[in-house]
Amino acid sequence: MAAMTGPTPDAAPGVRLSSARGRWILTCVVLASGMAMLDGTVVNVALPTMGRDLGASLSALQWVVNAYMLTLSALLLWGGAMGDRIGRRRALVLGVAWFAVASAACGLAPNEGTLIAARALQGVGGALLTPGSLALVRSVFHPDDQARAVGAWSGLTGVAGALGPFLGGWLIDGPGWRWIFLINVPIAVVVLVIAVRHVPESRDATAADAPFDQVGAVLAAVCLAGVSYALIGSSGGAFSVVTGLAALIGVVAGAAFVAVERRRAAPMLPLSLFRSRLFSAANGMTLCLYAGIGGILFMLPVQLQVALGYDALAAGVATLPVTALMLLLSPRAGDLARRMGPTPPLVVGPVVAAAGVLLMLRIGPGSPYAADVLPAVAVLGLGMSLFVAPLTTTVLASVEPERAGLASGVNNTAARVAQLLVVAALPLAVGLSGDAYTRPEAVDTSFHRAAVGCAVLFVLGAATAAAFVRPRAVRPRLAGAPRPQCRSHLGVSAPALEPGEPASKPPAGPAERPKR
Repeated sequence: MAAMTGPTPDAAPGVRLSSARGRWILTCVVLASGMAMLDGTVVNVALPTMGRDLGASLSALQWVVNAYMLTLSALLLWGGAMGDRIGRRRALVLGVAWFAVASAACGLAPNEGTLIAARALQGVGGALLTPGSLALVRSVFHPDDQARAVGAWSGLTGVAGALGPFLGGWLIDGPGWRWIFLINVPIAVVVLVIAVRHVPESRDATAADAPFDQVGAVLAAVCLAGVSYALIGSSGGAFSVVTGLAALIGVVAGAAFVAVERRRAAPMLPLSLFRSRLFSAANGMTLCLYAGIGGILFMLPVQLQVALGYDALAAGVATLPVTALMLLLSPRAGDLARRMGPTPPLVVGPVVAAAGVLLMLRIGPGSPYAADVLPAVAVLGLGMSLFVAPLTTTVLASVEPERAGLASGVNNTAARVAQLLVVAALPLAVGLSGDAYTRPEAVDTSFHRAAVGCAVLFVLGAATAAAFVRPRAVRPRLAGAPRPQCRSHLGVSAPALEPGEPASKPPAGPAERPKR
């Protein structure tokens, strides 16, 4: 990538959004983010078709989702740091090219093992391009245009999430599931051409002087891989020496990660952030709420296709009200949190989402869409719309402004880890294993158990907000904050980064302490 030519490196922020170059830059970052968003909204819908075509077990399908989530979660902070160091345009170009090659490998995979390996490689590319796209918006546009640029980026990327069910369902039922990956290749070529010709380079001049926490990144990946492998390998009670060893390795790596991060001068995850009770509570809520989202959106497409007989397109479109409501209502919920404090929407939103999930107990073989499916997904979407923006705002308000980028990166990682672990653990918890996902009666029973479990997770999130989020601690910091921008959160998405800071930032020095 270093041989590519393009705009002068290290250009100062000053590109106007209304200029031709500004429109090219916005097009580039929207297409890059949309490419990752598209995969997130359609892979779950494609799982039953993939399973039938490849003869894959449920645990293999879990790994199709989790191999991507594993590498993305473990390397997201690394990707942001790399963009700061080597240049954000260069990191975006590298991430998009990597994502495209891995997508082609997914589309051409002859068996489940190859597909899982290619999905893991996709996550590496996603870890580079996901923080890089918004960091470029923050670093190259004129300060007067940054809020509008972030708003346009958020809205247009959300449109990609909304189009995902239509496009993905059509591809799965038409040319085949492989095209949900292969379509990324031409999109990536367009992004690369625009990036090289029109996007200026930017980097953090101080980042190169800070040592990168390679040990922390490796330990985090080993911890997540070991725990996930143990949970997936134990589905249906099939415990073995291998799964036990994987669990032990994961736990030991997790403990070592905490010990290493506590002692490093520049850790990947500064544990000092968690001295803020509000920051800890907000991330605890994130784990609960995004586990609930990830679990129900993993199981619902399987229920619709296997138990109710939907085709892939119909199953994708059935969940569209969630995306539509979030695009319509999330900005309004963010404004509401700014006026009255985040506690009411953070309590009411998860409770409403839990009610929507419990309404899904009515969904079963023969259930009419208008009477049973639509009300449930609409109530779920309403609840998510109420809490997603205030949750992001609370995380950002829990730390000093100069640490907002780091806090947002940590919260994004927490959301993805929650989805990773719930997809690994949920089938084991609800008794779905082997090829049971192909039998309507087994899927229906397990789906109803999963709905109850996900509703409990939402209620736990609401209880955490009620107990620990105090309006007086948050509202003063929201008074001058920028209006929160939100993205659709279907599939593997996570809380939107705020426009005030890039996706990653070197941690504050030891003398700095977050306010309680």
